Amino acid sequence: MKRTKEFIKRNIAGEIVLVPSGQTAREFNGMVTLTETGEFIWEHIEEAESFNHLVLLILEEYEVDKDTASQDAAGFIMQLLQAGMIRPTGINW
Repeated sequence: MKRTKEFIKRNIAGEIVLVPSGQTAREFNGMVTLTETGEFIWEHIEEAESFNHLVLLILEEYEVDKDTASQDAAGFIMQLLQAGMIRPTGINW
């Protein structure tokens, strides 16, 4: 996956948020609050070669079963895709 919008990750009052910058700030109204896992996915989404690779990274980082990791990652990725924040870079995505 490739990030398509300009967001700066910030810690605001103990919450991790993505704040739009540049042209994105004019197009995207608001901020995106991330959970711990959401932050992990955001940080690793460009390095993961496929969805399965991303799930493996999550499994290495957190004590969670594969089905839960897959479902949670798929849901978050769908939200990012729908918001136009990421785009697929290959057939494995």
